[in-house]
Amino acid sequence: MTLVNAGVVVLDCAEPETLAEFYKELLGAQETDIAANRIEIAAADGFRMAFRRDVNATPPSWPRPENSLQAHLDFLVDDLDEVERAIIGLGGRPLETKDAPGPLEERGFSDPAGHSFTLRRATSTAPKQN
Repeated sequence: MTLVNAGVVVLDCAEPETLAEFYKELLGAQETDIAANRIEIAAADGFRMAFRRDVNATPPSWPRPENSLQAHLDFLVDDLDEVERAIIGLGGRPLETKDAPGPLEERGFSDPAGHSFTLRRATSTAPKQN
């Protein structure tokens, strides 16, 4: 028997309306629940996020180790360049990662409220070409 039907990633922020709009555009999501201090969205694939108002919220300090209690989101994409342009257009910011593994197969960003997330190239399901 399943005890939990679905999970929701919840980010605290000073302005949930702004952050919900950023992630709605990034994920092609729709608002599913709006309350005075919380907005929830759902993407077509079922991924859900919510944004809870915290007037004292401060941006996370990643990658500094003294502030390790935070969420980190990874999003799988086909075209890193295209999605990076969209993120910057929506108000996100690239994060400098000095020791990024591989030939830029992943890139770090922060949303408009400072929460970090990573874009990773989706693993191809096409057969290898020789």
